[in-house]
Amino acid sequence: MKLIMELDELKKRFIEKKNIIPFAIIFLIFICDRIFKIVIIDNFSDNSYFINEIVNFNLIWNTGVGFGLLSSESSFFYNSITILIFLIVLVLFYALIVSKNSEKKIYAIIIGGAIGNLYDRFYYNAVPDFIDLHYNSYHWFTFNIADIFITLGIILFVINDFFIKTN
Repeated sequence: MKLIMELDELKKRFIEKKNIIPFAIIFLIFICDRIFKIVIIDNFSDNSYFINEIVNFNLIWNTGVGFGLLSSESSFFYNSITILIFLIVLVLFYALIVSKNSEKKIYAIIIGGAIGNLYDRFYYNAVPDFIDLHYNSYHWFTFNIADIFITLGIILFVINDFFIKTN
């Protein structure tokens, strides 16, 4: 009975007016990520595209987590990571709903990127990464637009928590 009341309260908070902007941010990040990935997948499947001395577009399929870490050929490991990411996204949604207004946008940025990559994990069984940063022969991890937003959100969360937030 108590759980039902808590779920009812959560549902009411979910549809509050103050959540419109964070949900719009999630949607816009997801759409932006999808557009870039569709263009890259349709145009760069067999080759790399030179942009300048620092950036190339080079499509790779990531079965691991962010920046290709923990990649594995094991379907059990892949599915376990996917379930874990899904659960983390649910926790982030909960945190967004119950958080203060100042933190809602930060959670939204992280969730938008996470949903973009989670969608790919379900649809493609891998995440298309394509942004290749390099200097001479040193290459950073290949990543995508969703990874940029996840990283940006985490950086903003840390800055907010350590430098801006007042208790």
